[in-house]
Amino acid sequence: MESINVIQGLDALDEVDHFIVAAMCKDGRATFAEIAQHLNVSPGMIRTRFNHLQEMGILKVVAVTNPLRMGYKTMAMIGIRTQGDKMLQVADQISAFDEVIYAIVVSGRYDIICEVVCRDHAHLLQFLTEKLYTVDGVRESESFMHLKIVKEVYF
Repeated sequence: MESINVIQGLDALDEVDHFIVAAMCKDGRATFAEIAQHLNVSPGMIRTRFNHLQEMGILKVVAVTNPLRMGYKTMAMIGIRTQGDKMLQVADQISAFDEVIYAIVVSGRYDIICEVVCRDHAHLLQFLTEKLYTVDGVRESESFMHLKIVKEVYF
Protein backbone atom coordinates (compact mmCIF):
# COMPACT_ATOMS: atom_id res chain seq x y z
CA MET A 1 0.00 0.00 0.00
CA GLU A 2 2.91 2.36 0.73
CA SER A 3 4.18 2.18 -2.87
CA ILE A 4 0.80 3.38 -4.07
CA ASN A 5 1.04 6.35 -1.70
CA VAL A 6 4.50 7.18 -3.00
CA ILE A 7 3.28 7.04 -6.60
CA GLN A 8 0.31 9.25 -5.73
CA GLY A 9 2.72 11.56 -3.94
CA LEU A 10 4.84 11.87 -7.07
CA ASP A 11 1.75 12.82 -9.07
CA ALA A 12 1.03 15.53 -6.51
CA LEU A 13 4.38 17.28 -7.03
CA ASP A 14 4.18 20.65 -8.71
CA GLU A 15 6.83 22.81 -10.40
CA VAL A 16 7.96 24.28 -7.06
CA ASP A 17 8.51 20.80 -5.59
CA HIS A 18 10.42 19.70 -8.67
CA PHE A 19 12.59 22.83 -8.51
CA ILE A 20 13.36 22.20 -4.82
CA VAL A 21 14.36 18.61 -5.57
CA ALA A 22 16.54 19.70 -8.52
CA ALA A 23 18.18 22.47 -6.48
CA MET A 24 18.97 20.11 -3.59
CA CYS A 25 20.34 17.47 -5.97
CA LYS A 26 22.65 20.08 -7.48
CA ASP A 27 23.78 21.42 -4.10
CA GLY A 28 22.53 19.79 -0.91
CA ARG A 29 23.73 22.84 1.04
CA ALA A 30 21.55 25.29 -0.89
CA THR A 31 19.64 27.48 1.55
CA PHE A 32 15.90 27.88 1.57
CA ALA A 33 16.46 31.61 0.96
CA GLU A 34 18.49 30.91 -2.20
CA ILE A 35 15.88 28.54 -3.56
CA ALA A 36 13.06 30.93 -2.63
CA GLN A 37 14.80 33.80 -4.42
CA HIS A 38 14.93 31.79 -7.67
CA LEU A 39 11.22 31.03 -7.38
CA ASN A 40 10.20 34.45 -6.09
CA VAL A 41 8.51 32.95 -3.01
CA SER A 42 9.19 33.07 0.74
CA PRO A 43 11.87 30.92 2.41
CA GLY A 44 9.13 29.71 4.77
CA MET A 45 7.23 28.24 1.84
CA ILE A 46 10.37 26.41 0.70
CA ARG A 47 10.99 25.11 4.24
CA THR A 48 7.42 23.78 4.42
CA ARG A 49 7.65 22.15 1.00
CA PHE A 50 11.10 20.72 1.79
CA ASN A 51 9.83 19.18 5.05
CA HIS A 52 6.84 17.70 3.22
CA LEU A 53 9.11 16.20 0.55
CA GLN A 54 11.20 14.63 3.29
CA GLU A 55 8.13 13.26 5.11
CA MET A 56 6.92 11.71 1.84
CA GLY A 57 10.29 9.99 1.41
CA ILE A 58 10.96 11.79 -1.86
CA LEU A 59 13.92 13.86 -0.68
CA LYS A 60 16.76 12.95 1.64
CA VAL A 61 19.85 15.10 2.03
CA VAL A 62 23.04 13.14 2.73
CA ALA A 63 26.79 13.63 2.47
CA VAL A 64 28.40 11.70 -0.37
CA THR A 65 32.00 10.70 0.16
CA ASN A 66 34.66 9.95 -2.43
CA PRO A 67 36.02 6.50 -1.50
CA LEU A 68 39.16 7.01 -3.60
CA ARG A 69 40.14 10.09 -1.59
CA MET A 70 39.45 8.23 1.64
CA GLY A 71 42.02 5.53 0.88
CA TYR A 72 39.75 2.95 -0.74
CA LYS A 73 41.49 2.22 -4.05
CA THR A 74 39.60 -0.95 -5.04
CA MET A 75 35.93 -0.98 -5.94
CA ALA A 76 33.96 -3.88 -7.39
CA MET A 77 30.47 -5.00 -8.27
CA ILE A 78 29.80 -8.57 -7.21
CA GLY A 79 27.07 -10.79 -8.67
CA ILE A 80 26.05 -13.44 -6.15
CA ARG A 81 24.08 -16.64 -6.61
CA THR A 82 22.41 -17.99 -3.52
CA GLN A 83 20.56 -21.02 -2.28
CA GLY A 84 16.99 -20.07 -3.23
CA ASP A 85 15.36 -20.35 0.17
CA LYS A 86 18.11 -18.27 1.80
CA MET A 87 18.30 -15.40 -0.70
CA LEU A 88 16.79 -12.69 1.52
CA GLN A 89 18.74 -13.84 4.59
CA VAL A 90 21.94 -13.73 2.55
CA ALA A 91 21.08 -10.24 1.26
CA ASP A 92 20.52 -8.99 4.82
CA GLN A 93 23.77 -10.50 6.07
CA ILE A 94 25.83 -9.19 3.14
CA SER A 95 24.37 -5.70 3.44
CA ALA A 96 25.64 -5.53 7.03
CA PHE A 97 29.31 -5.79 5.96
CA ASP A 98 31.21 -2.48 6.16
CA GLU A 99 32.69 -2.91 2.68
CA VAL A 100 29.25 -3.17 1.04
CA ILE A 101 27.95 0.24 -0.01
CA TYR A 102 25.09 -0.95 -2.25
CA ALA A 103 23.14 -4.20 -2.31
CA ILE A 104 20.09 -5.23 -4.34
CA VAL A 105 18.11 -8.41 -4.86
CA VAL A 106 17.64 -8.89 -8.61
CA SER A 107 16.19 -11.25 -11.17
CA GLY A 108 18.30 -12.88 -13.84
CA ARG A 109 21.69 -14.53 -13.71
CA TYR A 110 22.41 -13.42 -10.14
CA ASP A 111 20.21 -13.25 -7.07
CA ILE A 112 22.05 -10.37 -5.42
CA ILE A 113 24.34 -7.66 -6.76
CA CYS A 114 26.43 -5.63 -4.37
CA GLU A 115 29.03 -2.92 -4.69
CA VAL A 116 32.02 -2.96 -2.38
CA VAL A 117 34.85 -0.58 -1.57
CA CYS A 118 38.16 -1.92 -0.30
CA ARG A 119 41.54 -0.43 0.53
CA ASP A 120 43.33 -2.58 -2.05
CA HIS A 121 43.24 -5.98 -3.78
CA ALA A 122 44.35 -7.76 -0.62
CA HIS A 123 41.43 -6.24 1.27
CA LEU A 124 39.03 -7.36 -1.49
CA LEU A 125 40.45 -10.88 -1.31
CA GLN A 126 40.03 -10.85 2.47
CA PHE A 127 36.43 -9.64 2.07
CA LEU A 128 35.64 -12.42 -0.40
CA THR A 129 37.27 -15.25 1.54
CA GLU A 130 36.63 -14.24 5.15
CA LYS A 131 33.23 -12.57 4.83
CA LEU A 132 31.27 -13.19 1.64
CA TYR A 133 32.11 -16.86 1.15
CA THR A 134 31.41 -17.67 4.81
CA VAL A 135 27.77 -16.54 4.53
CA ASP A 136 25.50 -19.58 4.67
CA GLY A 137 23.54 -19.76 1.43
CA VAL A 138 26.11 -18.15 -0.90
CA ARG A 139 26.62 -20.60 -3.77
CA GLU A 140 28.96 -18.61 -6.03
CA SER A 141 29.93 -15.11 -7.01
CA GLU A 142 31.49 -13.18 -9.84
CA SER A 143 33.44 -9.97 -9.22
CA PHE A 144 33.67 -7.05 -11.62
CA MET A 145 36.47 -4.64 -10.74
CA HIS A 146 35.82 -0.96 -11.33
CA LEU A 147 38.36 0.29 -13.84
CA LYS A 148 36.90 3.75 -14.36
CA ILE A 149 33.68 5.40 -13.23
CA VAL A 150 32.33 7.11 -16.32
CA LYS A 151 29.06 8.38 -14.84
CA GLU A 152 27.81 8.56 -11.28
CA VAL A 153 24.41 10.06 -10.55
CA TYR A 154 22.60 10.30 -7.24
CA PHE A 155 18.99 10.38 -8.35
